[in-house]
Amino acid sequence: MQRQFDDVLLGSIELFCLAAEAGSFTAAANQAGVTPAAVSRSVARLEQRLGVRLFVRSTRSIRLTEGGSAYFEECRTALSLLAEAERRVSGTQSQPSGTLRISVPTTYGHYRLLPVLPEFRARFPLIKLDIQVSNQNIDLHEERFDFAVRFRAQPESLMVARHLEDAALVVVAHPDYLKRAGTPGTPDDLAAHECIEFDLPSTGRPIPWLFRDAGNDIEYHAHGNFRCADDVLAGVTLARAGGGIFQTYRFIVEADLASGQLVEVLADYAGRSRPVSLMYPHSKTLPSRARVFVDYLMETLAHSSAPRKSDVRVAAVAERPRPE
Repeated sequence: MQRQFDDVLLGSIELFCLAAEAGSFTAAANQAGVTPAAVSRSVARLEQRLGVRLFVRSTRSIRLTEGGSAYFEECRTALSLLAEAERRVSGTQSQPSGTLRISVPTTYGHYRLLPVLPEFRARFPLIKLDIQVSNQNIDLHEERFDFAVRFRAQPESLMVARHLEDAALVVVAHPDYLKRAGTPGTPDDLAAHECIEFDLPSTGRPIPWLFRDAGNDIEYHAHGNFRCADDVLAGVTLARAGGGIFQTYRFIVEADLASGQLVEVLADYAGRSRPVSLMYPHSKTLPSRARVFVDYLMETLAHSSAPRKSDVRVAAVAERPRPE
């Protein structure tokens, strides 16, 4: 095997990764115990070797270029694998370690992902979890996330999508509302009811309600005097308060349905769902901390009654994860 990397080059790659993670040459220098000038020279050395700019520099900040972002992802994975190989050979560490950054929508975060993470940490105590529970649109590469949980995911580029479950939809209302306004028997009856609308921030338009009628999938555009955006839990709260009828994910209102605080309506037209996927950048080899995280979620959150799809690579122009 011909030698391609000397010690100086490997050190430059490490300093480049530190600078990319920290977003600053000075911060990277402080972590590495060198001067900011040494970090700058290392980056310049890499740029000369590659023939591309890795950072856009200003007097106050640095930002990865498109080429720099792609190079960083590959280098970070390679360095992680080298460190893992050393641990395995030396026997100094038998468990995966490091930090995983995860983006998850509020609904799936609170009702699905967060409740199972303490058990994951109990199994893998050397892995730290940095979790963004938010309905903000994020770019996995740009903001350096390892994973994102997405409903109807549309990844920014070539990604791996692991199907977690098909989240069943249900239409609910408070018993007091139904006593006051009556119970709809068909989707057409909703025209006479107070339907709580929810807007997708990405489009600014209400999400249509999904029904199944005699095996046919239909959409209904609900209308009412309550219109919520960004966080679907707002619609659930309004329904709990008797504000009207709302369609949401069954896993959010399971306890309400069991206690009678909410009642399912239009059950004869149920059966629709939306897929939930775990998204992450495609890589030939995942670091062990990422690999065990994927395996754990597939073990604990794969509730779909339909056969799960195998790993697929999904290509799209730009990620526009839709808050749920």
